[in-house]
Amino acid sequence: MKIGLLIKNYLEELSGVRRYSANTIKSYAADLEGFLKFCEENTKDDAAQITERLIKNYLMSLNENNLGKTSISRKLASVRGLVKYAFNKNIIDKNPAAYISNPKSKRKLPEVTNADTINEIYKEAEKDEKNSLLIKAVFELLYGCALRVSELCGLNSGDLDLSGRTVKVRGKGNKERIVPVGTKSVEIIKDYIKENPRVSPREPLLTNKNGRRIYPRLIHRIVSEYLGKVTDLGKKSPHVLRHSAATHMLDNGADLRAVKEILGHENLSTTQIYTHVSIERLKTTYKKSHPKS
Repeated sequence: MKIGLLIKNYLEELSGVRRYSANTIKSYAADLEGFLKFCEENTKDDAAQITERLIKNYLMSLNENNLGKTSISRKLASVRGLVKYAFNKNIIDKNPAAYISNPKSKRKLPEVTNADTINEIYKEAEKDEKNSLLIKAVFELLYGCALRVSELCGLNSGDLDLSGRTVKVRGKGNKERIVPVGTKSVEIIKDYIKENPRVSPREPLLTNKNGRRIYPRLIHRIVSEYLGKVTDLGKKSPHVLRHSAATHMLDNGADLRAVKEILGHENLSTTQIYTHVSIERLKTTYKKSHPKS
């Protein structure tokens, strides 16, 4: 099978069978297009010609182009998924990426903000009378429920159970999970719904000024603007709020596995990065306040 056709079939499976998000499919497509170009430059056009040596040469070419280790690892993951798919479908006889490891890199700890930041943001939001309720609801769901942006944008009115104080979230791979909603979050969301009533459970929970479903670019703009007003963080993306929520839960004694379930992580190792953040925060506090530090 031609490599180009293999990539096409693989992306169709990710979209139609595994139900990956449009953004994830777009990233895989971009990575595999680069791999296809490399294969063509090396006169390899058939899936059977994808060898361990070819993949390693591809990684070397990425390194020579000064691509960061994180980006190389991501591109390798895309290729690894492609050849595993080909192997499972009996298109190739063996998996050439089975023993190729990711380039070693020091994992960067995520940036977090403090809990008081949210209250400061609410004070700033009050100055925008037209949009203050939406701004508060966005921050309350991103931070209060530790949601991803795509999860927030995908929420429908029927996903929210205010009496039970839970929200049904569709995460990566279209997997559903139930996330608790705090008492303060419920009050803020109630205020928003009171001003923006919903008739059908299939209606979007949060909408823009035109009454349409909110979208990622709008959320990024809101979060960046308001984090910029009250913090000096280098990164002001919505994911900072998710990182902060996870870190604050662990700071206050939450069970790691419970945090994993709230975040919707596939593996516990992904959640464990936040334990390192908490430890670093403890060290910083110790150095600042302990007389023997």
